[in-house]
Amino acid sequence: MSVFARRVAALTGAPEERLQRLAGGDLSEVLLLRRGDGRCTVAKGGPAVATEAAMLRTLAAAGVPTPLVEGEHEGVLLLQHIDNDGVFSPLAWADIGAATRELHAVTGESYGWSVDYALGSVALDNRQRSDWPGFWAEQRLLATARVLDRPWRERVERLAKRLGDLLPPDPPLSLLHGDLWSGNILVRDGQLAALVDPACYHGHSEVDLAMVTLFDAPPPEFQEAYGSLEPGWGERRDVYQLFPAFVHLRLFGTGYAGMVERLMDRLGA
Repeated sequence: MSVFARRVAALTGAPEERLQRLAGGDLSEVLLLRRGDGRCTVAKGGPAVATEAAMLRTLAAAGVPTPLVEGEHEGVLLLQHIDNDGVFSPLAWADIGAATRELHAVTGESYGWSVDYALGSVALDNRQRSDWPGFWAEQRLLATARVLDRPWRERVERLAKRLGDLLPPDPPLSLLHGDLWSGNILVRDGQLAALVDPACYHGHSEVDLAMVTLFDAPPPEFQEAYGSLEPGWGERRDVYQLFPAFVHLRLFGTGYAGMVERLMDRLGA
């Protein structure tokens, strides 16, 4: 039994045989706890469980399906287990599109978030500000590329100087999931069951749309349910996808170098 599993067992009083490691959990250990009354609970570890719990409550308040937070204590987050059949049918994608539109209709007062947090070992600077191109340039692209090899850093620095021409100065301050890809979307019976693993902040709604199309190719039903986009979306999508590409390069290695190169080439960086 791992250290985290022992902590969960001590916290919940669950015997070892009721704990099962779940697939996924690239950035933190995730366990399934089978309770004596037949209910199942997901236990996640990490240094910022209170932050994640607050984000899940924020998503729920926005009307988006999320797991119920059952408890948070000493680096353990206990969440309602959501059944997931993993079938991303056109009907399910339409439901995801409608829920994403509802999420983005909730707005804030500044770009960013009230606290900083990290995606694994990649710390995110969420200082709130009113300048969207500046936020994306300084607190997402430049900050994330700071530890990469010098040629990449120099290319990002050149690109950052052009963001005022590529991005809108003050798009609506939409509530973002922040890591919206199919691995963080649970579906069941042709519907969205829950969004999980949020990395919330307020920003341009196209950030979430760029992320959901980075690893997946949603069918037209998704876009139809979400609604039309402003002209220039294609080029902005490359700018927004560059940030998660950098994050994946840092977390998972050079297998993502080609993605970074392709995006920067398309942006003329």
